[in-house]
Amino acid sequence: MPATKSFQQYLGAHLSVAGGLHKAPQRAAALGCTALQIFTKNGNTWKERVLEAKEIQQFKDASRTAGIREIAAHTSYLINIAGPDNEKWDRSVDALTRELVRAEQLAIPYVVQHPGNHMGAGTDAGIKRIAEAVCRVFDQTGSTRTRLLLETTAGQGSGIGHRFGQLADILERVACPDQMGICLDTCHIFGAGYDIRDHRAYRRTMERFDAVLGLENLHLIHLNDSKKGLRSRVDRHEHIGRGAIGEEGFRLLMQDRRLQKIPKILETPKGKADEMDAVNLALLRRLAGKPTVRELEST
Repeated sequence: MPATKSFQQYLGAHLSVAGGLHKAPQRAAALGCTALQIFTKNGNTWKERVLEAKEIQQFKDASRTAGIREIAAHTSYLINIAGPDNEKWDRSVDALTRELVRAEQLAIPYVVQHPGNHMGAGTDAGIKRIAEAVCRVFDQTGSTRTRLLLETTAGQGSGIGHRFGQLADILERVACPDQMGICLDTCHIFGAGYDIRDHRAYRRTMERFDAVLGLENLHLIHLNDSKKGLRSRVDRHEHIGRGAIGEEGFRLLMQDRRLQKIPKILETPKGKADEMDAVNLALLRRLAGKPTVRELEST
């Protein structure tokens, strides 16, 4: 069945490709999703895969049948384009290049990449390495319709991307603005110290994002509550409304008309047979329909 048309926003979840890439859009349709995120390969291994023409067409057909156009691919967790080790950096650049190639073949508009860890070399050195890596990737892929999105992080360890200014610095160093953008993760920014729990905090955080990065550069949102508190610098996802952010923060985000057309993806714990995705999606739809105390347009 095609995705529901009654919910106007692009809302979905990261879903399994078990049984074939084309199974993910089918799972999304069953949940009433209008957006989707997948791995195009195993996210926990360096092993690459070459897509066959048949599976590419099956995925495109399944996405079209499901009515899902807003799709993102998340890169392997092993990729680190910020590190100082040249061998690992070269391997990461190659893996990211291959990911963009697969996404282009599948007509996936976004690839989400964690900025990476500087591994003790320092933030400035890490940012320089990231920008160099992205430039090399674009040199290898050429002009692609798939946009590379750097994801906001919580700031664990030597991770880069927990401050909006760090991401802005990277974007400024890469001379391909039409091929890049930002993915905002609610759990990550909360752990990094950007509060969204009430109207004042939400307005302040979004104003800061717009001033530093520009809302025009925001192309995807990961919707995750947080098991840990504000400024914890810890990345632990929780079900919507059951964590330290709470329902009000997600109500504000879902009703922010500036963000209405930006795809929003769940990465919350699954449960059996994606049952918790259905629960979280239903709550987000309800939150999108409830009035806030103030209209966000007046902020």
